[in-house]
Amino acid sequence: SQKRDLVLQTLAERNIPYQLWEHPAVYTIEEMLALHLPHFETVAKNLFVRDAKKRNYYLLVAPHDKQVKLTDFACRAGTTRLSFASQEDLQEILGLYSGAVSPFGILNDREHKVHVYMDSSFSGSMIGVHPNDNTATVYLQADDLMQLLRAQGNHVEYFPIIEAE
Repeated sequence: SQKRDLVLQTLAERNIPYQLWEHPAVYTIEEMLALHLPHFETVAKNLFVRDAKKRNYYLLVAPHDKQVKLTDFACRAGTTRLSFASQEDLQEILGLYSGAVSPFGILNDREHKVHVYMDSSFSGSMIGVHPNDNTATVYLQADDLMQLLRAQGNHVEYFPIIEAE
């Protein structure tokens, strides 16, 4: 797809190593895990959320097997109450559709509206995310992904999205 090509082209231009696995379209983490891809433990779930006034948008990138409690996160991140952004916002800001939400959507965020919080557990390790298209998964170093997103001009940080148990 065109969206995927843009992501792969961006990775190539920045000399960022990655592995690409193609697969049937998946819309949920459960469908994703059912594919039994390699490195499934590195697969991230991506939550696109906003505050009540629709002034601030956040992309929360968390381990696929962890529960994200938005109220806990909002409290620790110092934001107001958060809820899921609409399909329209997702399309308009990140150029994505439900099921293909990915940190690579930041490549489409021309106004740098979205603040990216990547769970601290990804620091120094691999991460698996869609290349803005849910028929493939890209595996790369999370630190490389962070640098690429920062270079876009968005605020990006590692953050303990999931509290240590």
